[in-house]
Amino acid sequence: MVRQLFMAIAVAGFGLMAIPAHAASCADRDTVVKRLESQYDEMLSAGGLQTIRNKQTLVEVWSSQETGTFTVMLTTPDGLACVVATGTDWHQIDMDALPQGSES
Repeated sequence: MVRQLFMAIAVAGFGLMAIPAHAASCADRDTVVKRLESQYDEMLSAGGLQTIRNKQTLVEVWSSQETGTFTVMLTTPDGLACVVATGTDWHQIDMDALPQGSES
């Protein structure tokens, strides 16, 4: 009984801790962009549209050649941007320098 109670409290606690972390990683897109530009010296490097359940989301990769940091951000049509990944040691691939594949 004590073990089950402890597990229930632990699961609830972990669930509650995830709410503020998720909320802190989302904001108005303009706010997120200003922070990426000013605090991390990042600029838009790549992007595209992702469609899930008939709703499109803008997927963007922001990176800095100066610091090597990068951020992956998803933005909803209403302007809510959420940071879904960050990292270091970003490198850009020159697609023109890659060998061309053979025709099938």
